[in-house]
Amino acid sequence: MEVFYSYEGRGPLRLMDPEESAHCVRVMRHRRGDEVLLIDGLGTMYRCILEDDNPKGASARIEEEFPGWGGHPYRLTVACAPTKNNDRFEWFVEKAVEIGVDRIVPVIGERSERKVYKSDRARRIALSAAKQSLKSLIPDISDPVAVRDFIASMVESTSSETPLKLIACCFEGEVPRKGIREALEGFEGSEVVVMIGPEGDFSEEEAHAAVLAGFIPVHLGPSRLRTETAAVYSVAVIYAVNCK
Repeated sequence: MEVFYSYEGRGPLRLMDPEESAHCVRVMRHRRGDEVLLIDGLGTMYRCILEDDNPKGASARIEEEFPGWGGHPYRLTVACAPTKNNDRFEWFVEKAVEIGVDRIVPVIGERSERKVYKSDRARRIALSAAKQSLKSLIPDISDPVAVRDFIASMVESTSSETPLKLIACCFEGEVPRKGIREALEGFEGSEVVVMIGPEGDFSEEEAHAAVLAGFIPVHLGPSRLRTETAAVYSVAVIYAVNCK
């Protein structure tokens, strides 16, 4: 199944940017009158008829809409520290999108080996992964923020729902850690936030600040996991618990 990304709608038409247009027309050889499937990146898939097969700016007429196509019954934010090796973090982004995630926030901690991260390439990877895994939602990839700033933003959030907030760390603090599955048991809301630290883990001060902000400390089992593995594992567990 071929899926293309449409960045904008104008009345009954969906528009494709030059890159998607070239892929649709030149690579996949679609022509005017062909049926094509488009996603808007916001959670809706459209069955369309190609109206204009210009490889620099194709457009398609909407025939049918499918809201929530390829979605999941919860909203998940993963705040993960970028790894020293960029490829590992990008691997996490790709796999998280394939499984199911709504927002990824690169967070820079006191022990982070990578202090600077540019999100543009991760956004392109998220788009490709969404199309490949047949999802109509392209997760938001935020610009990087400091761990403490992200924690503060969770306190200041104006969301109507109180999310389940989890912080995965490798040490016991003032609040004993729970297994991530245990922490998820009985939660009846739809919004989950998970924080994953850098290679050197969160500092005790960062973990303390998170606990004060309502985060529950969790562990991911007895194995020591790399940052990107821990992040993907968390996404997969939440998916498995909520998509039975």
